[in-house]
Amino acid sequence: MDELEVTLVALLLGIAILSAAARAINVPYPIVLVLGGALLSFAPGLQEVTLDPDLVLLLFLPPLLYSGAFFANLRELRTAARPIALLAIGLVLVTMVVVAVVAHELIDGMSWAAAFTLGAIVGPTDPVAATAIARRLGVPRRLVSVLEGEALVNDATALVAYRIAITAATSVVAFSFLDAAWDFLWKAAGGIAVGLIVGWIVAQVRKRLNDPLIENTISLLTAYAAYVPAELLHVSAVLAAVTVGCYLGWMAPKISSPTTRLMGFGMWELLQFLLNAFLFILIGLQLPAVLDALEGTSPATLLGWAAAVSAAVVLCRLVWQWLIVYPIRWLGATRLLTTRGRSRWQERTVVGWAGMRGAVSLAAALALPTDFPFRDEILFLTFAVIFVTLVLQGLTLSPLIRMFGVLDDGSEEEREELTARLYATQAALGRIEELGNEEWARDDTLERMRNAYEYRRRRLKARAGKIEDDGFEDRSTQYQTVVREVLEAQRREIVRLRNEGTISNDVMHRIERELDLEDERLEFRPGERNPQAQ
Repeated sequence: MDELEVTLVALLLGIAILSAAARAINVPYPIVLVLGGALLSFAPGLQEVTLDPDLVLLLFLPPLLYSGAFFANLRELRTAARPIALLAIGLVLVTMVVVAVVAHELIDGMSWAAAFTLGAIVGPTDPVAATAIARRLGVPRRLVSVLEGEALVNDATALVAYRIAITAATSVVAFSFLDAAWDFLWKAAGGIAVGLIVGWIVAQVRKRLNDPLIENTISLLTAYAAYVPAELLHVSAVLAAVTVGCYLGWMAPKISSPTTRLMGFGMWELLQFLLNAFLFILIGLQLPAVLDALEGTSPATLLGWAAAVSAAVVLCRLVWQWLIVYPIRWLGATRLLTTRGRSRWQERTVVGWAGMRGAVSLAAALALPTDFPFRDEILFLTFAVIFVTLVLQGLTLSPLIRMFGVLDDGSEEEREELTARLYATQAALGRIEELGNEEWARDDTLERMRNAYEYRRRRLKARAGKIEDDGFEDRSTQYQTVVREVLEAQRREIVRLRNEGTISNDVMHRIERELDLEDERLEFRPGERNPQAQ
């Protein structure tokens, strides 16, 4: 086994151990992986891991952006379009300017173009950290939607500004603000157009397929099908991947079979975790290379630079969240952060403190040309901002949420789920009545189904408070407990038959999947309620 294989095995083992440790100590796993990666990088015998920035952007970014957009709540994103635009466009550009001023004044000889390049690199929040940590810590759903929308869009803003800054730093042609603004607009519009075209084509293809394996393979490739052409056309590949994800996520109920959706959900859940985990641990592993590049600079100077730029990034976001509400309200644009009137300063502070940076910023810094002015300093400061925002803000976000009471009790989502179940049940009863006129439908079959759904409707109405609860919930819980015990008995039996050689492993898994799907239909999980104790 060569060094590369050893390193890969070590990374996979490290991801498993560190993720388990994060769950055990109740800390978001990105933080533990970054810290663990930094410690692991100094382990003797481990091959130095260097990130190819083009590979990082091409391999990791498209599927993460696509999956985030695919599963995003478009209704809430549309409602929160104004705060998302303010954060993803306005704040990114303001952060770029503030960081550029700090870096230009702090580092002797750094040009404005190089300083603005640094600002564009650290301007966007990470599309992984901003949402994964917020969800893990129980931030209300409406605020998570703002963070999700910001993370999906701000990479496009930052990467376009980043390329403009690089051009200004390396080109002999004088910089033009109007040309830069036009470049920004047409790249964004072009990326959205590419995403819509690819989404429409993929939707037409998938409508005509009925093979879950092929459909999910196409799903995996869809992000690249939008990202790569957009890159070749020199438009926003980030917005192309986000747009195709939003489009197909909205169309998924019409173009996918139940089996395809079940398989795809599990596939994307696992893929998101693995990609996220690899990215965060690889960030930590870059520490030795970053420090080696600045070996001639004193540690005190490096720490001073890191503290100043990191403080500029963090404070700029907080001040923006505290102050932007006043000109917006003065202009008459209400609902800055919430969908129900004016936002509270506590909510704005939590959103301001949730601006973690991640692998996209590091990849952008690594992608700088080797002869780019102050490249080593920019790379170090980018790593410092990622490290400080992930660790400092990530570890203190949970206490801040609890202190300010910005918590989601889940009542809104529970109400929506109850409404959906009740209306779906009424639709089922309506269809049963229609089927009574069909010759092929047996009366006894329809009667059994009618009784089951009638009971379900009464139980849901009792839960919603529309009728008196006559023990519907307790009887339903007891029934579901019995069903689960029967399903478990069947699982044990098919495992026994497999172990004895009576049936093959494939047959066991096929029946096991059917039992698992039936188990998933039950509304409560084991341990939620104990009917025997009532």
